[in-house]
Amino acid sequence: MKVAIIDDHKMFRQGVESLLNDHEDLTLAWGAANSKEAMDHLEANVPDVILMDISLGEESGITLSSKILKDYVDIKILGLSMHKEDNYIVKLLEVGAKGYLLKDAGADEMVLAIKKVYEGGTYYSSHVTNVLMKHLQQGTTPSASGDQVKLTKREKEILTLIANELSNPEIAEKLFISIRTVDTHRRNLLDKLDVKNTAGLVKYAIKHGMAD
Repeated sequence: MKVAIIDDHKMFRQGVESLLNDHEDLTLAWGAANSKEAMDHLEANVPDVILMDISLGEESGITLSSKILKDYVDIKILGLSMHKEDNYIVKLLEVGAKGYLLKDAGADEMVLAIKKVYEGGTYYSSHVTNVLMKHLQQGTTPSASGDQVKLTKREKEILTLIANELSNPEIAEKLFISIRTVDTHRRNLLDKLDVKNTAGLVKYAIKHGMAD
C-alpha cells in the first residue's frame, strides 16, 4: 500500500520514511511540507493512506483534509499530531479522517493504524478514544462551544497581543520568538477557536476579557 505524509518537519517525515522502509507491504509515495506541495504530488501520485499533521503552512491539516477528500474520496486520512486538545481531534474526524494518532505513538501502533484504515476500518489511540467517549456520554461536541476551549499560556499571550493590534513581527520581537512560531500559533488559534480570521480572534479575546 502507498502511504504519503504531510508534515512541516523534515526530520519527522524522514523518520516515517525510515519506518515504512522496514515493512515490505508499505511504500512511501511522497512527503510534503504544506498544502501546495501536497496538492502538486496528488496530481501525479495518489496514495492509499495519508498521514496528516494538523499544523502546516498557511493552511491547516483540517482544512487540507477536507479539500483532499472532496476530490479523492478513496484516500484514507490518518491524523498524526502532537495536539491532544478535543477540538483538533474531533474537527479532523468531522471532515472525514479515519483515525487519529498522537506523535508519541510507537512504530508498531503507527503501522497497525495505517493498515486498519487502509482496510476500511478506523483507528484511534487510547487518548482519542477517551475524548470521543467523554463527549458521547456527555452529549457534547468539543467544537460546538468556544467557551470550553483550553488555551496554553503562550496561546493566551499571543491572542492578547493580536487583539491589541500587534503584527506577527511585533509579537515575535516582544516574546523573543521567531515570526514562524507566531504564525504557527496564530493558525492553531484559528483552528482551536473555530474562527475564520483575525477579526474572529479579536472578538473571542474581547469576549473572554483578554482585550479591551
